[in-house]
Amino acid sequence: MTAKPTSSATWEQDVLQAEGPVLVDFWAEWCGPCRMVAPVLDEIQNENPDKLTILKLNVDENPDLAMKYQITSIPAMKVFNKGEVETTIIGAKPKFALQQDLAKYIG
Repeated sequence: MTAKPTSSATWEQDVLQAEGPVLVDFWAEWCGPCRMVAPVLDEIQNENPDKLTILKLNVDENPDLAMKYQITSIPAMKVFNKGEVETTIIGAKPKFALQQDLAKYIG
């Protein structure tokens, strides 16, 4: 299972009204580190399907959301819970480091 895309059109339903925590991966097609972190996020999603939902947001296609959440460098990941940003992770990291950053949700 790979991370599902989200967009400005579905943001409210996908992220802000979601049950439980949602990690949004802010990425772009041209971003090499984004492509490196994507399979790691897919693994974490597959290992924790009931604990954390992982979505991808293309910043080139959704500049309004990138601006709203002050995304200045990618990859950037934000964990939303009950519509609020709880955790921000900047940059590509190895799986164990991401798991540590997300331990509160997937522990």
